[in-house]
Amino acid sequence: LRFRLAGYPRKHNEGRVEVFYNDEWGTICDDDFTLGNAHVLCRHLGFVAATGWAHSAKYGKGVGRIWLDNVNCAGNEKSIGDCKHRGWGNSDCSHEEDAGVVCKDERIPGFKDSNVIEVRKMLTRVGSWMPQSTLGCGAVWELSLGVQESSVGFPGNWQGVGAWQAPVAGDTSAATGHAGRGSGFLSPHRLFTERQQLNYRLHSVSCTGTEVHLSLCSFEFYRGNSSAACGAGMPAVVSCVPGPLFATGNAHKKKQRQQQQQQGQPRIRLKGGARIGEGRVEVLKSSEWGTICDDRWNLQSASVVCRELGFGSAKEALTGARMGQGTGPIHLNEVQCRGTEKSLWNCPFRNITQEDCKHSEDAAVRCNVPYMGYENLIRLSGGRSRFEGRVEVAVGAGDGDQPRWGLVCGEGWGTLEAMVACRQLGLGFANHGLQETWYWDASNVTEMVMSGVKCAGHEMSLSHCQHHGASLSCRNTGTRFAAGVICSETASDLLLHAPLVQETAYIEDRPLHMLYCAAEENCLASSARLANWPYGHRRLLRFSSQIHNRGRADFRPKAGRHSWVWHECH
Repeated sequence: LRFRLAGYPRKHNEGRVEVFYNDEWGTICDDDFTLGNAHVLCRHLGFVAATGWAHSAKYGKGVGRIWLDNVNCAGNEKSIGDCKHRGWGNSDCSHEEDAGVVCKDERIPGFKDSNVIEVRKMLTRVGSWMPQSTLGCGAVWELSLGVQESSVGFPGNWQGVGAWQAPVAGDTSAATGHAGRGSGFLSPHRLFTERQQLNYRLHSVSCTGTEVHLSLCSFEFYRGNSSAACGAGMPAVVSCVPGPLFATGNAHKKKQRQQQQQQGQPRIRLKGGARIGEGRVEVLKSSEWGTICDDRWNLQSASVVCRELGFGSAKEALTGARMGQGTGPIHLNEVQCRGTEKSLWNCPFRNITQEDCKHSEDAAVRCNVPYMGYENLIRLSGGRSRFEGRVEVAVGAGDGDQPRWGLVCGEGWGTLEAMVACRQLGLGFANHGLQETWYWDASNVTEMVMSGVKCAGHEMSLSHCQHHGASLSCRNTGTRFAAGVICSETASDLLLHAPLVQETAYIEDRPLHMLYCAAEENCLASSARLANWPYGHRRLLRFSSQIHNRGRADFRPKAGRHSWVWHECH
């Protein structure tokens, strides 16, 4: 059984319930429907529980079969099929009685839904691909299909590299997309590869190019002796073009800089994500950055965003401000991309109205990105958990040599450098960047191998930041002065309302006799101690302040609340 929410208008956690049974989607009748039924169905859909249900086709009338009627669940059943009902397909209802549910907006940990495609780590074979849009054969070892999770694996012991020139047809867009790269190319000529015995499992793969994963394309399985298959063909092959963040070499980067200069300021960006290729989607409209409402947000639209930013297709289309709430306007609603668009701005969408959406419905994405192996070049030691410790980096790992592990000089190490280290480790955000780590002295690594690290904060690896290279310069080379980090999967993101400060700021001459409390709390300048109390006055800059947390965690000051003091001056 598979389940989905459908209908309109609705939010991501509510809708008409549709069930896939006997190779056909259908609905559930609202006769005798209870909250217990809704609890079971919401758990099928990946939510922890239900908060309500709807009758009389509140979310619109479905089509096709009405699979279930007179359903009666206690609420603790594992499956809707375990509840009492009239039998599959046995109903006296019309679609005007289609039932809906409202689920609690809290996901079951680890649940994979239809807006998520997970791809196993892949190894790509390079061989020959005939230059037409439908594959003749494919060297595919395993391909498991399903709405909730799809994976493609390839045999690892493959060889051969070829040149690519002709533009890609639809098939390589899907293949390169879930490999984490933006686009692919087909070879106009046959590539000669080392002949070896291959087992073929797929042929006649045909993609439109809008699919976010190769398993969503049409294809046929080989039956019987797979090693004798594909007699007239060769293994399918794809070559991927790196996105701007992953390009190597000066020629690539120079070309990208030229393209960026021609295109002007980008009109789309990701914010609030801890890792490369994830974040809240923000768009630039009328010179102001704003967010996108999550109504009808799906993998097709998310994939257009990912490809526009130079990543592969989308791995996950996130709703409900899962990457934090944005600020400012919400520019777009009900974005409905087909998947072929070059930019999100080419997709149909509705302009937003005040009552349509709130920032609690900001849309976000997780994109497929190329596997670069950066996390193998850094590790933490000595911490109380895997999220903290002294930073150790690998140097000299090229040309098959064993890497040499060493420490990073803590001099000048701060939050920006810690952000890059935590991102490279795959551990999320940086809580602290530490310049002394004597309390984490648990490793036998004692040599400093990197110094002068200065990051902008967006880099994928510490090696991409400025640093001294081979000529180390560190005043304190002892292990206690090695750099350390404390990482966190979520973080707060405080934003001062600067326009409000500007609008409300004014000068006030306030009598000293009204400032005793402020003086006791050290809110006045030190020269106030020399004033002739209680006569005279002090000139104050007064303003209103508002701070917004657009992050994904509560704001917690460094000082514990036992050490807080009350004062009136702020």
